[in-house]
Amino acid sequence: MASYKVDNAHSDITFSVRHMVFAKVRGHFTKWTAQVSFDPKDPSKSAVEASIDAASIDTREAQRDGHLKSADFLDAENHPKLTLKSTGLRRTGDTRFVLSTDFTVRGVTRPVDFDVEYLGTGPGMAPDSEVIALEASAEVDRRDFGVSFSAALDGGGLIVGNKVKIELSIEAHKQ
Repeated sequence: MASYKVDNAHSDITFSVRHMVFAKVRGHFTKWTAQVSFDPKDPSKSAVEASIDAASIDTREAQRDGHLKSADFLDAENHPKLTLKSTGLRRTGDTRFVLSTDFTVRGVTRPVDFDVEYLGTGPGMAPDSEVIALEASAEVDRRDFGVSFSAALDGGGLIVGNKVKIELSIEAHKQ
């Protein structure tokens, strides 16, 4: 099994959520670390751990970002980290997997399964280096993590949807 450090300059953790019923708000986190252990011969032995700085949320709108950091949403002051720790990996196709995780937001941990596509392994930019690439996605209900802020629209529906799509785009360098 090989250990890989995620290259944040070539990776991203993004999310999207419905806003005003029809539109989507998209954002990402700018500060986070992750480590991947990958065994191409037996992927079930692979593991992932990540720690995300809640205050690094960025939706390109400072007022909204401030609200998302508040106790109404992430409560970054009292819960500065979101964490993800794998609990299992199973193959569903040649390059597809389901990564089972314990995902923690606001101090609440819930199991979340990510659909993963392994994009491959190849040479890195540095001599004799190796990188792996993968993409993963999951959908969570924010209320499962105690994020229950809600405001109804006059015509029905919520200002902020309950389902949040999380997407990971990862490039990692072999250690």
